[in-house]
Amino acid sequence: MGSDYAIETQNLSKRYGGVEAVRALNLKVSRHQVTGFLGRNGAGKSTTIRMLLGMTRPSKGSGTVLGRAIDDARENREIRRHVACVGEDKELYGYMTVGQLVRFTASFYADWRPERARRLQRRYELPAERKVSDLSKGMRTKLALLLALARRPELLILDEPSDGLDPVSIEDLLGTLGAATGEGTTVFFSSHRIAEVERIADRVCMIDRGSLVADLSLDEMRQDYRRITLGFARQPPENDFDIRGVRQVRTSGRQMILLANHNAGAIVERARSLEAVSVDVAPVTLLEVFLETVKEAQ
Repeated sequence: MGSDYAIETQNLSKRYGGVEAVRALNLKVSRHQVTGFLGRNGAGKSTTIRMLLGMTRPSKGSGTVLGRAIDDARENREIRRHVACVGEDKELYGYMTVGQLVRFTASFYADWRPERARRLQRRYELPAERKVSDLSKGMRTKLALLLALARRPELLILDEPSDGLDPVSIEDLLGTLGAATGEGTTVFFSSHRIAEVERIADRVCMIDRGSLVADLSLDEMRQDYRRITLGFARQPPENDFDIRGVRQVRTSGRQMILLANHNAGAIVERARSLEAVSVDVAPVTLLEVFLETVKEAQ
């Protein structure tokens, strides 16, 4: 539909008794990109995904998926026609065989691709006559991925998709997700494996204690974020680095480590003017940014 965003929420909130699992979440996920959804355990990622899919009603706020309201029953049914999902629990019909479940799922979707399903079944080595209840955790994950990836959805939502997969299967999954946007699919996935997110995501949204704490482009992070390590002959002048671009300052003895999200050149100039005896500027990883962002949010 018309919006530039596949997912958009306004003050989306969910309360369970006295616990606010998601708090005034304002989330925007652009179409035709891979967006990672990061947060600690219990940060609200899975609750958010359940609300987006209409599995849980928001306590407050609103949201749209592919331009359709998530809390409207009729529009939510339409959402499910255009969205494929792999949930954290990988719930499947255990009494069916693999082959029966594939055929059963295919009957619901006009965008089902039989040849793609057969290819994935061979690649994942899923025996057609094996009962789903007899599959290992990793095999159930592969089967859930097959059921999602055999379609050509507008939006693919995945909650911890690599859980239980071996390294070879993880590599295969990352390649598949990275290629999906070329077929017009938007990918939104949560994961605690930050290195995997960094490899394939175009953008990352970070959530902590139910609130959005960061929304950044991975290209901008690689270009602008820097870790600047400074050495001084005397106690470092920490307060003198309260300047634009400095997100975090940590001092240990006569060494100072700064995390900057831009303006690295000016920060280095300030360090030299304060007689720093050593200056080292290095790129940062998504893990470093995540850890510092979560610390700041506490």
